[in-house]
Amino acid sequence: MTIAPPSTDQPRDWRDRFYHSRDSIKLYYREYGDPASRRVPVLCLGGLTRNSQDFDLLARRLASERRVVCPDLRGRGESGRDPDWRNYRPEVYLDDLRQLLAVARLDEVIVIGTSLGGVLGMAFGVAMPTALRGVVLNDTGPEFDVAGIARIIDYVGEDEPQPDWESAARHMSDRFPHLSARNDHIWQRLVHNTYRLGPDGRLHVNWDLNLARGLKQLVRRELPDLWQLYRSLRAVPVLALRGAWSDVVTAAAFDRMAAEKPDLIRVTVRDVGHAPTLEEPEVETALNDFLADF
Repeated sequence: MTIAPPSTDQPRDWRDRFYHSRDSIKLYYREYGDPASRRVPVLCLGGLTRNSQDFDLLARRLASERRVVCPDLRGRGESGRDPDWRNYRPEVYLDDLRQLLAVARLDEVIVIGTSLGGVLGMAFGVAMPTALRGVVLNDTGPEFDVAGIARIIDYVGEDEPQPDWESAARHMSDRFPHLSARNDHIWQRLVHNTYRLGPDGRLHVNWDLNLARGLKQLVRRELPDLWQLYRSLRAVPVLALRGAWSDVVTAAAFDRMAAEKPDLIRVTVRDVGHAPTLEEPEVETALNDFLADF
């Protein structure tokens, strides 16, 4: 597989936006589609180290009918790095998102959340219930496999600079053999969204390595009951996606989610680990069906 450098001449179907958090961190989001659309807007929230670029194909597809907003959480992508690593925690992210809804004039949203983004989506049910019309939980939920979390912690705190894009692709392939990249085009996007060119001419991961310190602190202390967050979605339509090989959301936890919420729509994505890219055909069909009523 040949991985070319990111193209600089592709059409820009989004608008770059910035705003500031309450503690003055400059935060970034992409905006797609018509802000005047009458369809309910979609808010795309990425995983722990991920950024707005992960949702580009999905956002382009949805933008023909509705507005789509894809933020970079603090410490990721184009958003500012926090000088205090202790702020890398869900309560702070949630407050940043509250600010985003106000700045972007989003009265109501459907949250599509991958991993950490899905946890934040569940938290909307408690913190901002009137803004939440629906949730898509992508390989996430109120219970996580300990082994999967340990793997993520180990990965988040490492930056192994790569000399070129093909080396970066091989590194990702070796580290994550179950990534959901079913064709070269999607694989290339995953690699481009993970790395950025540094001043030393090498490719570095596109997030603050101090995210690992914040995550370690979070797992060391007593975690809140995420099932309470999940139960706040009882009256909210929810689509739950799980990679069949996921080491983050177990099959047992996925079954319990359905037992706790009988109207839960579930899709298990074959031959995929953590997490589906949302470009799998079965996921695209499920998302289209789920969003049709909004």
